[in-house]
Amino acid sequence: MSIDAFQHTVREIEARPGYQRPAAFAVGIATYGITVPEHCSLIGSPARILDTWYPVVNLAENVGSAAILAQLCGWTHGAGTFDLSLEQVEAALVAFAPFEGDGKRHANIEVLRSMAELLRSAPRVLSSPRRVVVTFIADLAAKPHDAHDVYLRLHLLSQRKVKPHGQSLEGIFGLLNNTVWTERGPYDPETFDAIRLRLRAQGRIATVIGVDKFPRMTDYVLPTGVRIANADRVRLGAHLAEGTTVMHEGFCNFNAGTLGKSMVEGRISAGVLVGNGSDIGGGASIMGTLSGGGKEVVRIGERCLLGANSGLGISLGDDCTIEAGLYVTAATKIRLPDGGIVKAAALSGRNDMLLRRNSQSGAVEVLHKQGGGWSGLNAALHSN
Repeated sequence: MSIDAFQHTVREIEARPGYQRPAAFAVGIATYGITVPEHCSLIGSPARILDTWYPVVNLAENVGSAAILAQLCGWTHGAGTFDLSLEQVEAALVAFAPFEGDGKRHANIEVLRSMAELLRSAPRVLSSPRRVVVTFIADLAAKPHDAHDVYLRLHLLSQRKVKPHGQSLEGIFGLLNNTVWTERGPYDPETFDAIRLRLRAQGRIATVIGVDKFPRMTDYVLPTGVRIANADRVRLGAHLAEGTTVMHEGFCNFNAGTLGKSMVEGRISAGVLVGNGSDIGGGASIMGTLSGGGKEVVRIGERCLLGANSGLGISLGDDCTIEAGLYVTAATKIRLPDGGIVKAAALSGRNDMLLRRNSQSGAVEVLHKQGGGWSGLNAALHSN
């Protein structure tokens, strides 16, 4: 097949009634509990999905690859995940053969080659069942379909293809399963004790990293230009921009993160966005959107400083500082420079604020910084 023939085939596939270009798609490795479906399509399957790893994710790109894979598994529209057999993977590689040796890197072809090697190899003893899958999402604004769909969306975030709040994550906790995360991979909590016993009998140990619905980001995605001192404290689905440093006590949840060079020594809760040049001080905490059903998204502007052990429940504009140890919620009463009193929510999103507690009166007050105060991030520290 020539490149012209490949492109003709893609046009034919896309012209078929009902076909819709996917908003996102990826080929990956899915891990399951003991029960694995025998049929090809995994849609609606009762199988317990432990995780799905997508080495490369595609967002509104590589539409030819999407069309070839869609034809092989029978996908046309909507959301769906399908098994890929060795024969299907090899057929895809044959279709992509015209691009071999053109001097360009084709990440999806590299992934398919690795998947072919996996499918040719013997299954690992004591490993949870694994399948090579392809996942399609037609509309990222639609709520996720299943756990494969959720994992693709989390990868889109951590691979910096989508910014926090750039897609629907509605209902994901009901779709994800609690999983035993170990250095040997994920295991089903219901069968892990038996597996651990067998491993011990062979002189091997499976160290449990955690039991949770979300894994560590670094086991799936290593974003470029980022420093993470303690990988356990960054969940898959975190969005860390180039130049971000997450120190040992720093934490970043899913669907949250940084939009530029930032120092993270405190907590970035789910849904929170931190702007370029900002510093989340040691022990500082930012209210997220999970606890109590909160809907307000807290955004930290550029060149802001949250002092050590401070807390924040409102958004900040640019060039703001929160005094160390001060926790400001939306209902906190703030004294203005003219003596007036407002709730902190009325100041949400404003620039050039210094929020502090008056050491004599105990009142929380806001001052206009007028360009003074914090000098900003250390440039050398963030040349990651």
